[in-house]
Amino acid sequence: MKHSRHDYNNPDLHLRIPDDEPVFLIRAQDIVSGDAVRAWANLNDLAGGDPKLSRLVREHAHLMDAWPKKKAADLPQTMPPPEATATRHKV
Repeated sequence: MKHSRHDYNNPDLHLRIPDDEPVFLIRAQDIVSGDAVRAWANLNDLAGGDPKLSRLVREHAHLMDAWPKKKAADLPQTMPPPEATATRHKV
């Protein structure tokens, strides 16, 4: 995965995000990915967030727009049970 923030490429990221914190992932292949990420940057600006982060996020949205494979979002044919998708380990 290619993150907009280099610190998110750290394999120890799971140590910084609590196990019970909800996280939302948008893939570049999602037809609305660039627009969704730009909307987040706009909301970050309105909330007084770091403008450097908003600029970085918008640059990442352009990379998402350029992704060659696009499709509408969907669910997998077979959803694994929640316990099967848990990839984090307690330290």
